Amino acid sequence: MKVPIIMLGSVSELQGYIDKTQLTEDLGGTLDYCHNRWLSRRTAIEGFAQKVKQTAQILQSFGTELAETELPNDVQSTSSLLATHTEKKDKMKEDIRVAVEQGDDILGSITKPVTENPEYKLNQDQLDNQTTVERLLAQLHETETAFDEFWIKHQQKLEQCLRLRNFEQDFREVKAALDIVSERLSAFTDVGNSRSHVEHILKDLANFEEKSHETVAKARMLASERDAFIQSNHYAVDSIIPKCSELHHLCDAFTTETERRRNLLNKSLELHDLLEKSMKWCDEGIYLLASQPVDKCQSQDGAESALQEIEKFLDTGAGNKIKELNKIYREYAHILNEDLKDHVQKVFQKQESMEEMFQKRQVSLKKLAAKQTRPVQPVAPRPEAFVKSPCTSPGLQRENVSNSESSALRRVNYRKAKSDVTELHQSRGGSTMDDEENLAVLRQHVMNELIETERAYVEELLCVLEGYAAEMDNPLMAHLISPELQNKKDILFGNMEEIYHFHNRIFLRELETYIEYPELVGRCFLDQMEDFQIYEKYCQNKPRSESLWRQFSDSVFFQECQRKLDHKLSLDSYLLKPVQRITKYQLLLKEMLKYSKNCEGAEDLQEALTSILGILKAVNDSMHQIAITGYDGNLNELGKLLMQGSFNVWTDHKKGHTKVKDLARFKPMQRHLFLHEKAVLFCKKREENGEGYEKAPSYSYKHSLNMAAVGITENVKGDAKKFEIWYNAREEVYIIQAPTPEVKATWVNEIRKVLTSQLQACREASQHRTLEQTQSLPLPLPASSCASPSRNHIRNTKKMEEKKADLPSVEGCGTTAAPKYPEKGKGWAKPSQSLDASEENDGWSSAEEPLNSSDAEEEGGGGGEMKLTPGKYTVVTDYDKGVSEEFTVKSGDLVQLIREGEDGLWFVKNLSSGREGWIPANNLLMLIGNSKSAQSLSSSESGTASSNLSTSSSCSDSCNVSSTSFSDIKG
Repeated sequence: MKVPIIMLGSVSELQGYIDKTQLTEDLGGTLDYCHNRWLSRRTAIEGFAQKVKQTAQILQSFGTELAETELPNDVQSTSSLLATHTEKKDKMKEDIRVAVEQGDDILGSITKPVTENPEYKLNQDQLDNQTTVERLLAQLHETETAFDEFWIKHQQKLEQCLRLRNFEQDFREVKAALDIVSERLSAFTDVGNSRSHVEHILKDLANFEEKSHETVAKARMLASERDAFIQSNHYAVDSIIPKCSELHHLCDAFTTETERRRNLLNKSLELHDLLEKSMKWCDEGIYLLASQPVDKCQSQDGAESALQEIEKFLDTGAGNKIKELNKIYREYAHILNEDLKDHVQKVFQKQESMEEMFQKRQVSLKKLAAKQTRPVQPVAPRPEAFVKSPCTSPGLQRENVSNSESSALRRVNYRKAKSDVTELHQSRGGSTMDDEENLAVLRQHVMNELIETERAYVEELLCVLEGYAAEMDNPLMAHLISPELQNKKDILFGNMEEIYHFHNRIFLRELETYIEYPELVGRCFLDQMEDFQIYEKYCQNKPRSESLWRQFSDSVFFQECQRKLDHKLSLDSYLLKPVQRITKYQLLLKEMLKYSKNCEGAEDLQEALTSILGILKAVNDSMHQIAITGYDGNLNELGKLLMQGSFNVWTDHKKGHTKVKDLARFKPMQRHLFLHEKAVLFCKKREENGEGYEKAPSYSYKHSLNMAAVGITENVKGDAKKFEIWYNAREEVYIIQAPTPEVKATWVNEIRKVLTSQLQACREASQHRTLEQTQSLPLPLPASSCASPSRNHIRNTKKMEEKKADLPSVEGCGTTAAPKYPEKGKGWAKPSQSLDASEENDGWSSAEEPLNSSDAEEEGGGGGEMKLTPGKYTVVTDYDKGVSEEFTVKSGDLVQLIREGEDGLWFVKNLSSGREGWIPANNLLMLIGNSKSAQSLSSSESGTASSNLSTSSSCSDSCNVSSTSFSDIKG
């Protein structure tokens, strides 16, 4: 096809061929067109179309991701997933917003000429661009709308999942808490053994219920969310409803069980109220019987008045006594355990016994009121007629029979015995208002008081242990305990738990077995006497406990515990209970003994009273002992503490500084002495400032004397309160002045016992060692001395037994074994003879044979210097300081005395080694010899009857001394 080509030379020529409306302005036309603008607009439209396409693809991909996401199983993961998806959604929404703004800008630029000039008409190209942009914007809005709808559903599902996970987590926590409180509730199985115990358990239950209220309320609130889940059309409502139902069930079960426990305890409280009323009524009845005077009841008016008192009292029993035992069993069957059932039986038996006593009293009074025509002089029955009958009981044989059999047997015999007594008294004139019946009533009253106060004491200990001690380990109370008080429970409460278990498990139960035989209760104390030693440990810890309490008495913890227990008194009052209780026993035993003088168990009661007083003394002594300061050793190694007390002390040391010796007797020292089995300690008493136990004195240790080297002089001229303690054959002498002669006598007797026991131990050890030596080294002996030692030994043994049986005025026992430095006037003629002499005199001195009389020395009397005769001796101690360095002897060696030298030295031959040398005489003990100095004792020239006990050498050395070698003599 041929196209004509026209060459134009000007714009006007161009306009002749093309209309101006089709030409652009630069060609003289009216067409609004800019090529650059068209290019940029076209580029923008194509970019916007691409943006819309990409956005749609991203939204599609994100939607697919959300739809395929698995829901997590825990709260944290679900929360994280929801946050992540929400963040991505927000980013998508931002991209869509940016794309929409971009499209709106392009559309605005296209329609701008029309906006500026309404008469302006868009050309076809502009119209096409406008249509394209509007279509893309509509597509973008549709995509955004679809995404929003999908997101709403996805977000709702995630939020429901998160709510479900929170519910499941709360369910697990609440269920665990309900399980814990249910388990603790199940521990409230005890129905109590007394009214106070039941009240304490009820308070604990109320406190527990108050603490558990928050857990139960939270569980019920969580269970109530079931309806909210159902209303919100939760996707997992099928798994939520069973859990809510389970929570409702657990809460209802807990509430029901709590109410059941409370009802049981209220029922137990009701029963204990009834039992206490019955016990109180019985006690009042016993008081009434005991308070009716015998003499006034002998008259007709007096008997009628007593009858009216009894009838009036019996009328009060309608609301106080147990009427039918089986009815009680039926009514309270669901709370009656074995212990409570036994308690009910005992109360009922006591009630029956008391009513039986009233019936007998009524019969007696009616006879007196009916038959009495003239006054009758009341005559007390002869005690020998009733010594055994009212008190004899087969309870003595209770170890050989079962508890139930022995109890029944005791009841039968006890009632029979009382019946026999009543009949006997009636046959003697109809006067049954006798002293023995009153004594039996009084004994029963003391026994009731003992058991009731014991039960109350056990309850108080339990209350302290549960209300204070246990709470110190309670995590819920930990924030109330100051750091300084933590881990101090053992100091504050000592061994109170050990005391509680002893009384609750052992002593109280044993006491209750004697309830019908109070006169035999002394045996119960004797059987458990060793266990009462635990009080010594508690009392020794009491000062530390008291000090700790004073530091923290204002603690919020103690105040909160006291509030929960509803105690009017603070903890320190209850910490004093064990100290008060151990002192109470001796008072009750004294009362029981006063009313049981002619009864079978009187001796046991007296022994039990003595033992309890001994424990109190030991406790008191130990409280002083722990206050000793400055002693380097272990006080426990000194043996049992026997005595302690304050004295005036003078010193009179023979071997010391002249100044001390000269000034010794002018001014006494105040010293507190502690007598142990192995030593006597001298301490200085120092008063401390403070309050309570902190004000208790302390004792500064000064020095001590080994009892193995101590002797005593019982009487000091001029003062009946003085005695002497001397050491190492009077090298050191301490004059002791007691507060009273009685205190002096007690101390002297106790020291005598210690020294006598040491002497006996030394004799036994000496005989054993001598036997070993004679078996290994036999020696021929003169025939003249063959028989007497063994006969003397037998005679002395019998003499010792006789003197132990009858010892009204024994003065002392000489046990001095070889003093190191013999002095004039010391009493013993020879140190080597001391043990022989004590054997010959059987350890007890007399007025005619004073042993080691220091009284004689003070009055100027005394024997001559020590004399020995040649013979065979045994060595007491090792010796290696002779004139010849090669000559040594050891304890137990046999030596032959050859001749006497100067300064108390003897030339001897060691028969064991064959060597010879010089050795002091005080290291020897004669085995064979006929010198009178070897068989005699020096006596006091003063004529005083005082005597001394001594073990001037160590006990170990003394035990090596052989008085006589019987096997050697026979050989």
